[in-house]
Amino acid sequence: MTHHDTWMQQAIRTARHVWGQTAENPAVGCVLVKDGQVLAAASTAPGGRPHAETEALRQAGEAASGATAYVTLEPCAHHGHTPPCAEALIAAGVARVVIACTDPDARVNGKGIALLRQAGIEVETGVCEAEAAELYYGFFLRQTEGVPEINVKIATSADGKITYADGSSKWITGEDARQYGHQLRAEHDAILTGIGTVLADDPELTCRLPGLEDASPQPVVLDRQLRMPPEAKLVRPGIRIYTEQQDVPEALQERGVEVITLPEVTIEAVASDLATRGINRLMVEAGQAVTSHVILSGWLHHLYWFRAGMTIGEEGTPAFSDAAYEQVRGYRLQTTQTLGKDVLDVYAAPKTGKREIL
Repeated sequence: MTHHDTWMQQAIRTARHVWGQTAENPAVGCVLVKDGQVLAAASTAPGGRPHAETEALRQAGEAASGATAYVTLEPCAHHGHTPPCAEALIAAGVARVVIACTDPDARVNGKGIALLRQAGIEVETGVCEAEAAELYYGFFLRQTEGVPEINVKIATSADGKITYADGSSKWITGEDARQYGHQLRAEHDAILTGIGTVLADDPELTCRLPGLEDASPQPVVLDRQLRMPPEAKLVRPGIRIYTEQQDVPEALQERGVEVITLPEVTIEAVASDLATRGINRLMVEAGQAVTSHVILSGWLHHLYWFRAGMTIGEEGTPAFSDAAYEQVRGYRLQTTQTLGKDVLDVYAAPKTGKREIL
């Protein structure tokens, strides 16, 4: 590993810390190094501003002059809510900028690199690119194909069931697995479920890890017939409900619910709309119908499958339809982790067609 790799790895870790908290902006990490010492390390702030580069420069102050900036994504070159980060790096007098990934956003896409080089700053690109690109898969997909990264999280018994014979499903997995599930929620911009899960379980879909309560993803519900009970825990400001109905009950409007009517509620249509609203990473926590629909859509990126040690039996509800399970059998097992008495298997769906962007 080169010294460039070492500092860029730190920048990637810094960015990963705010994964899922910076939409619509990507989570960027910036590390400023001078004479072999780290002057500052910063990430994009929750909510997307200030950007990582400007925050690192603020921390370093005048010492940033002559330093090397390690940035996980190409510095922006356009005037938006904040001035361009490329111009901030130039004004600070950094000597070199090392970049992991270029930014496909049409407002940047090489323009930040060009600005830096025109100012006489040495620029190196592609350092730890593959590792950083995993951070930005959803952001890149939204820029190039108009959909976010979609991941599914399920918790089942050892025999792949999500409910008992009577339909109950609470706490199939143990505390360690549930804690990990809350961390996954914090790393996504939005979380999607179906109205069937709402009616059966009345979930909150929040992150309940100490210190990460504010990192809860935006709730999204697929509800074709608009059956959402106004007293449901999810009915709160910020929730989005996708439906095929035109008339919105006054009780939902009064609770600050955003109801979006589509000609047909499909994961493709919902994902496209969410992308226009700045969602880069979408987590799906739902029942068999919605989970299978997402898998069969071909847009799934990762499947997080938590398995408990206990079995439920044939009368339980399977996590997937038969057709979806056939798809899952073709996924690549990426990692396996033991969490208390449970096991987490992370499967990577094949990147084919439009999803093959990395």
